Amino acid sequence: MFRLFSKKSAAPTSAPPDTAPRGFTRPASAPALLSTQRRQMLLEHIWQRTSLSRTQFALLYRQPLERYAALVQELPASESHHHAYPGGMLDHGLEIVAYALKLRQSRLLPVGTTPEDQAAQAEVWTAATAYAALLHDLGKIAVDLDVELADGLTWHPWHGPLNQPYRFRYREGRAYRLHSAATGLLYTQVLDNPILDWLSNHHEAWSSLLYVLAGQYEHAGVLGELVVQADQASVAQALGGDPSKALAAPKHALQRKLLEGLRYLLKHEFKLNQPQASDGWLTQDALWLVSKTVSDKLRAHLLSQGIEGIPSSNTALFTILQDHGMAQPTTDGKAIWKATVTGDNGWSHTFTFLQLAPALIWDDATQRPPLFAGTVVVEAMVTEDDTAMAGATDARLPPTTPTVVPTPAPADAITDLLNLFGAAPEPANTDAPAPEQEQPQRVIPKAPPRATQAPATKPTAMPLPAPAVPPALPTPPSPATEPQPLHAAAASAPPSGKHFIAWLRHAVQNHKLVINDAKALVHTVADTVYLVSPGIFQRYAQEHPRVAALAKEQQLHDWQWMQKQFEKLQIHRKQANGLNIWTCEVTGPRKSRRLHGYLLHEPSVLFGEPQTNNPYLTLTPSSFG
Repeated sequence: MFRLFSKKSAAPTSAPPDTAPRGFTRPASAPALLSTQRRQMLLEHIWQRTSLSRTQFALLYRQPLERYAALVQELPASESHHHAYPGGMLDHGLEIVAYALKLRQSRLLPVGTTPEDQAAQAEVWTAATAYAALLHDLGKIAVDLDVELADGLTWHPWHGPLNQPYRFRYREGRAYRLHSAATGLLYTQVLDNPILDWLSNHHEAWSSLLYVLAGQYEHAGVLGELVVQADQASVAQALGGDPSKALAAPKHALQRKLLEGLRYLLKHEFKLNQPQASDGWLTQDALWLVSKTVSDKLRAHLLSQGIEGIPSSNTALFTILQDHGMAQPTTDGKAIWKATVTGDNGWSHTFTFLQLAPALIWDDATQRPPLFAGTVVVEAMVTEDDTAMAGATDARLPPTTPTVVPTPAPADAITDLLNLFGAAPEPANTDAPAPEQEQPQRVIPKAPPRATQAPATKPTAMPLPAPAVPPALPTPPSPATEPQPLHAAAASAPPSGKHFIAWLRHAVQNHKLVINDAKALVHTVADTVYLVSPGIFQRYAQEHPRVAALAKEQQLHDWQWMQKQFEKLQIHRKQANGLNIWTCEVTGPRKSRRLHGYLLHEPSVLFGEPQTNNPYLTLTPSSFG
């Protein structure tokens, strides 16, 4: 870490123009910053979502994006969370615009007006969506960072783009949410007067944009929802997937979350060195954690913190821990160890383990718990069956590929963007069928690509209204009530039907579960709430590993046990023939499929006010007995 501002130095006079003083970065032009293949692909996707000619696109999108690039240069988007690497701010900006415009395709805006009005305002709402997404984090460079120029002076972004070599550091004690309020200082650096004049003539879109730029998402309506969802998608891409394939993704971002999760579990939940049943054992040279226990509980903890992108496959999670240098490899390079634990009381058992260095968890050796009095003896080799059992989602079952929590593909943001609404049919759910149904193949209709407009013969300063595009899968407005945190006592309560409902309400209100989305587990149908089964119960069980132990006592799958607890609440509607499960027809632009699930008696269980029904889901006639 350099000593920022400790000594002011004059700008170098003898350095060649193409070099910068040691420790400084020379600012690049916007075209140079945007010239990488990945950023060019993102720009292409943004253009395809706008229905504009290249000339119109340059005026409304390319020029603002270039001004944004010139302003943020190689600054990161965060110190140690998402996109925490040189250029991360620019990557995050492009990604979230691409995601937001993809999401915008599924909305007819403004809500509640005539189709003619929606067609007339289509492009202004598309542009407002892009600008809100691009600028929502821009205030970070004003309040989170100290930037020093080569001449020793301090740079502030309201001065305009950097024009000499620079270096930066993060401010200590900075306010976490201050950047949302600081965006208003800077957005005129990106949006020029003609664009602002145009936007200001459309009151509803203009108001929503200003609320987002002020950080007042509760007043921004649909525009705020689109930005939140797109931001989550971009962050999940940065934190999830296979780190060996993630493009330019920093290892320490995901590594920090995994490490913090492990330290939390070791401090508050894991039991070490127990006489028999234990989560792990600490020896002089290693911390041995039972592989299935650590993966299930680590995933559940991170999901409960709202961190998406954690692989639902234990085997994939083991690989990530190993690639980040957290899980020590065996002699043949694998993550899973097989060892026999023998206590001083004569008890002995063989487990599959992850081996961690104790210093990874406890910085100070004096903070470590007492060492295990018995022995941990490594077996000669780990078989494929041992590895499969360690990676199985349920140790009582063969390994499966759960489809409960969508995670980013181990490729890049472009692949994820193309598949955001399920560009390819989802595989059939491999879990056992629910008690009253045959297991369906859950496929949601895909959003049709927005048609691009042929180049205009005569360029115009402002775009003509784009034709209205039917929505693919609209999401109803958020409930009027403010999202409330799940109380600590409630979060730690044992699994039950009531706890499931409290978790569900909290997850929906805080956007951890998105409703009416392509892969959503919660929909609005027939003026009430529709819960997709068994997916919603699988998601709960995945976040609450204690369900597995309770289910095992009754020889059930964890989701089946949770499903029965939900049914005992008697808050769902039954069909005339007494069946609990209702069938919905999902009608998309190219195909129709079916969902199976539960209908709640009252939508107020989740929502504070009536919600718009999902127009693409319809209860089938058979559901009415």
